[in-house]
Amino acid sequence: MSRPFILGLTGSIGMGKSTVAEMFAELGVPVFASDAAVRRMQGPGGSLLSAIEHAFPGTTGPSGVDRAELGRRVFDDRPALRRLEGIVHPAVAAEREAFLIEHAGQPLVVFDIPLLFETGAAERVDAVLVVSAPPEVQRARVLARPGMSPKRFAEILDLQVSDAEKRARADHVIDTGTSLAETRKAVAALVEKLTG
Repeated sequence: MSRPFILGLTGSIGMGKSTVAEMFAELGVPVFASDAAVRRMQGPGGSLLSAIEHAFPGTTGPSGVDRAELGRRVFDDRPALRRLEGIVHPAVAAEREAFLIEHAGQPLVVFDIPLLFETGAAERVDAVLVVSAPPEVQRARVLARPGMSPKRFAEILDLQVSDAEKRARADHVIDTGTSLAETRKAVAALVEKLTG
């Protein structure tokens, strides 16, 4: 059975990855968003709640995972973070496989994976697209988010592969520091290149 060409989409925080993922979807390219899958599985009645509650008692309730509380428990604790990833990553991988089966007839699909390089997922895609913007654009976007501080931004960047390294390891790079129209044009050109 033929399968679609899998484009892995990633980029550091504030680089415009979600916006670019939406642009692919608008062009009819199926997009699997890892973060959305995680939110669904950790939401009310989600499939991961009992495993997470068992590993981290008191972090779930009727409205799903208390993300702030769970975040506090794993943030500066590498073994705890690995324990959480051991619950979440296999579940996301299973969802991704189901998505691939569902869209088997498509020429192209996008796997939107924020931690594509950090989790080793880059080995499971046919090509990698990194979205990037100048550091000052990234910083302004991130610090405009509710509840974000310069300290928290620095901590998040610390956990991610650097933008420079991501760009170096990418097959394709789209600069989102330009206008939305320019970015949209770049996305359309890439779709054309990969499917045409």
